Amino acid sequence: MTTPDLDLTTRKPGHHPLRDRALAWDRRLLGAATSGHWPGADSVLPRLSRGADHGVLWCAAAAALAASRTPRARRAASRGLASLGLASLAVRTLGKRSVRRPGPALAPVPLLRRVPRRPITTSFPSGHAASAAAFAVGVALESPAWGAVVTPVAASVALSRVSTGEHFPSDVLAGAALGVGAAFAVRGLVPTRGQATPPARPRAEVPALLEGEGLVLVANTASGSAERARALRDALPRAEIVECPPEDVPAELEKAASRARVLGVCGGDGTVNTAARVALRSGLPLAVLPGGTLNHFAYDLGVEDVRDLARALRQGDAVRVDVGRYSCGGEQGLFLNTCSVGVYPELVRERERWSHRIGGWPAGVLAALRVLRADRHPLEAEFQGRTRPLWLLFAGNGTYHRMGLASGRRLDLADGQLDVRVVHGGRRPAARLLAAALAGPLTRSPAHAAVQVGRLRLDHVAPGTLLAYDGEVTEVEGRVELEKLPEALTVYRPITGY
Repeated sequence: MTTPDLDLTTRKPGHHPLRDRALAWDRRLLGAATSGHWPGADSVLPRLSRGADHGVLWCAAAAALAASRTPRARRAASRGLASLGLASLAVRTLGKRSVRRPGPALAPVPLLRRVPRRPITTSFPSGHAASAAAFAVGVALESPAWGAVVTPVAASVALSRVSTGEHFPSDVLAGAALGVGAAFAVRGLVPTRGQATPPARPRAEVPALLEGEGLVLVANTASGSAERARALRDALPRAEIVECPPEDVPAELEKAASRARVLGVCGGDGTVNTAARVALRSGLPLAVLPGGTLNHFAYDLGVEDVRDLARALRQGDAVRVDVGRYSCGGEQGLFLNTCSVGVYPELVRERERWSHRIGGWPAGVLAALRVLRADRHPLEAEFQGRTRPLWLLFAGNGTYHRMGLASGRRLDLADGQLDVRVVHGGRRPAARLLAAALAGPLTRSPAHAAVQVGRLRLDHVAPGTLLAYDGEVTEVEGRVELEKLPEALTVYRPITGY
């Protein structure tokens, strides 16, 4: 029996055939890339490479995405930057220090394609490729459409590192793989909207409006929603669109309900609240197109833009959701998002007082400072059998899941629960409110508490106490009751193909 000829004696110490073969291929590919002619790209690729230094190109891309003013684009920009940050950290702390590989020797790169400054760090892996891949994949995980726009630019940046002779091809491939891993790691920490799809139950039987016939949508022009409403009319040409100022919204909704098969609304959360009351009284399904600043209800529902709502209307996709109700004496009101008493309603009232003079954000900051510095408790009421001072009582229509330091979205709008958060009275209200935000849904604490209940009652509420619901403010006193109306409202939302 013969054995294959293996010449082990000729191998020099420290030589590894597989590694040497890979290096040889690396050098060949690098030589082909640097010596070859790139029609139309010889001047573009070096500029892209320089523009991506220190992440400048990707910060500019993120700013452009955020400027589009769509929630999906803003989330995509944030996710892209977070992925880029994690990839850069991994390259600097793990990649460059673990594999101290020098960069390629100066290759015969055409003068037009040379970069003025060569990297001073080790070559493996490519930080430019890692950042480009991380940003592009992070954007694509949140918004495939924007990902398709960004990916060719990211690929060109990675390619430029080889064409300019700055990195071996294996450096670029390793950096790109690290960037992709960073984007998926960020998604594991903070799930995308697509991963946290709201439950598709309980389904509701509603008409499918292929071209929008039977839909009457009222748009609040003060919230800047007219453009979105017109875009919906382009998508559903037989839909009727009524544009009106905020003072005419209630009357126009009542008129629309008298002739509509589906009542539509475009505006902020306060406008949507008004439309929900009309839809409940009329027994009509509601179609919500976000047109305000925050749009909590529409976004938690899964409707972010015209395409989402148009798809739901064409396919006849709808669900039944819970509605919250507060009652005090003979007065009743509904809330789709939150209802609160204490410091938040006072902050809203103070902000409204100043917003027309100095603008929304400055007014919000001023209102917070004035309310938190006031030497009094904004609320004293009997809660869970004890009369105590309270800084804040917040009741959410459905359980809010946390993302970071603030309350996040609701995944189930028909869970039958009021998500109640209480901040007890005491000294240093700002510190107590911050502690409540950081600690999250703790059930026992000297400063705050959180419970999920189906009904809540507050007794001995002082006259003139403010109550805020979906951004509106009213006065209450005596006994205040909060309860759920399970699956009371039917709303369109995309289910199939979501």
